Formats: sequence, structure tokens, C-alpha cells
Amino acid sequence: MSNFIDRVKIEVRAGHGGPGCVSFRREAYVPRGGPNGGDGGKGADVVLVADKQLGTLIDLRYQQHYYAEKGEQGRGKEQSGADGKDTIIRVPVGTIVNDAETRTMIVDLDTDGMTYIIARGGRGGKGNTFFKTATNQAPRHAQPGEPGEEQWLYLELKLLADVGLVGFPNAGKSTLISSISAAKPKIADYPFTTLSPVLGVVKPEGRRSFVVADIPGLIENAHKGAGLGFEFLRHVERTSILLHMVDVSGMVPGDPVENFQKINKELELYSEALLKKSMAVAATKIDAADPEKVEELTTYCREQGYAFFPISAVTGAGLPSLLNFLADKVEEERDAREREHKVRAQEPAVTNPE
Repeated sequence: MSNFIDRVKIEVRAGHGGPGCVSFRREAYVPRGGPNGGDGGKGADVVLVADKQLGTLIDLRYQQHYYAEKGEQGRGKEQSGADGKDTIIRVPVGTIVNDAETRTMIVDLDTDGMTYIIARGGRGGKGNTFFKTATNQAPRHAQPGEPGEEQWLYLELKLLADVGLVGFPNAGKSTLISSISAAKPKIADYPFTTLSPVLGVVKPEGRRSFVVADIPGLIENAHKGAGLGFEFLRHVERTSILLHMVDVSGMVPGDPVENFQKINKELELYSEALLKKSMAVAATKIDAADPEKVEELTTYCREQGYAFFPISAVTGAGLPSLLNFLADKVEEERDAREREHKVRAQEPAVTNPE
């Protein structure tokens, strides 16, 4: 079983504010000293931090409750209590934080180092010094600290792969990723071999490396949750470019062009934004291909304007040109993201309102 944990439910509770202090001066020859009770300290916040060094949410599976420190109680001599120390929860870049009850999205932690205060600590209570007035010189009450915020969260991790491999089960995705990277997914000639996403790092000669995601296969009505549909589609959203893997050997039932159209239809029904991504088509198992099927798919891709690559992951045919094309597209997307991040960096930091 894969240890790729991409969804988890946790509880967060910020610290309560410390209570204020009721105290009076005790000095020699001053029988009735005035109030000198200090304020309570602020309760600690619970803060989420996106960390590119993390790849899964597995740590949160084993620790589901996160309670921040309380603020200390105020003391005499107008000494304020210490603030609580914030609790930091590090999550992988690409984690979406939802309210566990309503499943409403709270924040998308999509940038390394991005922070978000998910639960604010309560303010400390005022000591009795605060309540001294001209008519009340010796107040004997202080405020309790305010409670910290608390809630249950539902965290989802969407893969941040550069290239997403899409296609029907058994279209050759696992074989391709095992041949172009160090990833070793389970491979067999039956549908749904890949039951969880597999990432592979590809390093073309003389080029920057990029990440390819072999994601669970897609079937008709996947947008309704059929098969592994939701598991597949939620990860595809994050990729820079989609590589459609279309079997032309006849091992996958159906006509290659129709199969390609069915995949695109599922993507569109799930989110029209997916069809706006860069796309390319790889005709797989070309070493055992039906020439008519290859010609039919080639003509269709040419008419529709899709880059087309006949490949064989077993013999290596066509792989160099495909990898160079993907590397070029990934570079374009990275440059565009960097420009976008520079613009966002000039905007106010993301945080939740008071």
C-alpha cells in the first residue's frame, strides 16, 4: 500500500488569553497602595506554513490535535503575563485547507513559505490597574482572558507535478514513468494498477529536471466519482501540462480518437479550466501499433492542433523528442509562474481577518 497521504482531518485550538491580575501595592508606610495588577498574556496562534521539503500529509495522520499555549496570568507590580508560543504546523506546498464541517475552502497554500493564521489566540484580560478611575481608586476586579479560536479542518494535498499523465487505465502511463524516471510504480496488464498517484523526477540531458505524475486511470463518468475519478481529477488541476496517453495497439478497448475525446470530455465536465491547459498527445505502444489507428489519431491531432508523439516506453522510440518538448513547456510555465509570484509578492500578505 502506498504511504502517499493526501487527505487528513485535524483539530486546531488556539491558546486562551491569560487572566488579568488583581493586586495592590504593598509598601512600607503605604497602608492603602493603589492597584498594580498586570494584564494577562495573549494566547498563542496556530499557524500553517507551506514547506516544499514535505511531500505528504502523513505526519498529520498520526497527530490530529494541535493545541497552542495559553497566555500567562498577569502579576502584581503591573507585570503582564507572557504571551503563549505559537504552534506551527508545516504542510506540503499545494495543501488546500477546508472547514471540516462545510468543506468550504479557507486557504490554498500554494507557495513555499506561505503562512496562514488558522486559529487566533485569545487576548489577555486586563488587570485591575486598567480599571482605576477617579471614582474607583481601588478596583477589585480584573478581566478573564478571551478564549482562543478552535475548529476542525479537512486538509487536501493536490500534487504539484509539472506534467500530468492522463488516459484510460492500462494506456501505458506507469510503464512510461518507470522508463523515464527513477519511480517504480506497480505495473500489470489490468485496469487500476495505479491506485494512488506516483511521482517521477525526469532529468533530460542538459535540461532542468521536472516532475511527472502518474495519476490513477480515468474512465467515463469519472467526474461523477466513477472508478477513481475524483482521486484522479483533483490532482490533474495542479499540473502545468497534460500529456494524453492513447493506446494504439488495440490492447485498450475502443477507437483511439474516441478514447481521447472521452478523456477530454471528463476533464471538461469536471472543470472547463482543465481544457485550457497545455496539452500534448502520446500514441503509446507504437512498437505493437495498428497502422490504421496511428494514422487516424495522427490526422485528428494535426487537425486539432495538438502536438503528437508516437512512442514506445519499452523500446524507447520517440522518447527523446517527447521529453525535450515537455521540458520546453515546463520551462515556459515556470517562467510564467515566477512572473505571477513576483506580482503577488508585492501584494499584502495573506491572513484571515480579525
